[in-house]
Amino acid sequence: MGSYTTTPPIPTPGDVDHEAVLVEWTDSNISNSTFEGSARELLRVPLNSRIHPMGDLMFNPLARRGDPDWRVLYVACGDGGSGDQKTGPRLNPQRLDTMVGKILRIIPDLTEHTDASVVSDNGRYRIPRDNPFVTIDGARKEIWAYGLRNPHRLSWDVNPANPANNHLIAAVIGLHTWETVVMIHKGANYGFPQREGTETLLADNTAGKLPGVDAIPVHLSDSITRGTVVPTYPVVQYGHVERGGDAIAGGFVYWGTAVPKLRGKYVLGDISTGRLWWTDYKEMLAADAGHSHTVAEMHELHIWWDDPNDTTDRGKLYSTLVPIVSAGYHSRGGKAAVLPGKSTLSPTGRVDLRLAIDRGGELYLLTKSDGMIRAVTGVVTVPSSE
Repeated sequence: MGSYTTTPPIPTPGDVDHEAVLVEWTDSNISNSTFEGSARELLRVPLNSRIHPMGDLMFNPLARRGDPDWRVLYVACGDGGSGDQKTGPRLNPQRLDTMVGKILRIIPDLTEHTDASVVSDNGRYRIPRDNPFVTIDGARKEIWAYGLRNPHRLSWDVNPANPANNHLIAAVIGLHTWETVVMIHKGANYGFPQREGTETLLADNTAGKLPGVDAIPVHLSDSITRGTVVPTYPVVQYGHVERGGDAIAGGFVYWGTAVPKLRGKYVLGDISTGRLWWTDYKEMLAADAGHSHTVAEMHELHIWWDDPNDTTDRGKLYSTLVPIVSAGYHSRGGKAAVLPGKSTLSPTGRVDLRLAIDRGGELYLLTKSDGMIRAVTGVVTVPSSE
């Protein structure tokens, strides 16, 4: 650790609040449960506020040695709150000369892909030459896709029956109107802060109809543009409405074996309200054909739960995780009457939900408000009340 050195911050327009830092940790002994090794800083990106930092880091799980994606890292970098502002750095997610509001694609190992990449400005990583903006003067070569607010969760579709046809998927937290799921494509512009969901985002951050000519300038900087581009739109979206939510928690295409009825379905949830849904992945792929108003249909997933402290029934069906997490919170010593944290659409606090999968593709629900990890074990037939 004594050899750790920082890197020069990659410039971000506007006032800076703090920095996102990407660090590579190398353990010299992976056979035990402690860390003995070193840390190496790869890059640091200044952010305009404390919200929307870097999120998921993701390797293509199906890449093999010799593939262009082998040991290539995808980095979800939020916009640092810049796109929410009505002046100043509002255009940062659109600007190709800055890293925020983007999906980045880099090679952490300087010994990999040496013939097909260039070394970064700070000398700590490599950049693939097949990244879309490598040859454009003034653009950050690390950018793979742009125009995103907070793409905090990434996932790959890893259908074992069709490994060659895999897709990178991002869950993007919205501003006032839409929570979205987008398919990440090379060089695609997802519109923020000029689009949110399948609508125009106006200068005052209210939503409106899409224009007749649906194109936005390609911004190399705040004043230099290079043609126009048609935005790429979400394949799933839900609103900040009663049966919707405040902030998307992420999601996964399920290919496990424990819940056969969910195979081939994308399962997603909302951080605050604890609601869960599924969509047919085939519909998501169909919606990815470039039609701005086509999104996959969402279906609610309810949760059957038998409270261990209640012996008078065989369980109940709940439309959200709120009562389940609340019971866990109080059973583990929580003192407040309701769950901690803010939730616009839930008067009982914040579930703080995330989703995860294991190596076998099985699905888990992580709820921070009660500190629990719950496995999804099956789809049950709800018992009758008789």
